[in-house]
Amino acid sequence: MGKLHVKNGTPVGNTHLCNSCSWGQFITGYRDSDRLAICTNTSPNVVLPFTVYECTGFSDKHRPDWEQMKNLAIDIQPVRISSKTAGFATTTTLQPAIGAGGEGEE
Repeated sequence: MGKLHVKNGTPVGNTHLCNSCSWGQFITGYRDSDRLAICTNTSPNVVLPFTVYECTGFSDKHRPDWEQMKNLAIDIQPVRISSKTAGFATTTTLQPAIGAGGEGEE
């Protein structure tokens, strides 16, 4: 018999979302059942007696924050290598075209 997928059903698995959150703190014993999860995003800190599937205050600890990205960024200054400008250039200055209708002509 095949697996039946129920949309918005009970999630399968026991991976804790707090494992990859920067606010999560874990205390793990020798057995799988000896695991204590603490959320430090709340005040006072909350001990979570269950596996967290979804959290609105989730902050991925493997993704750099804004300050870390600014420190990792490379500043690139525009440098002109040659005297010739790359791209299209005009040799003469353009004058507005005077139409045959004669607006502005006398």
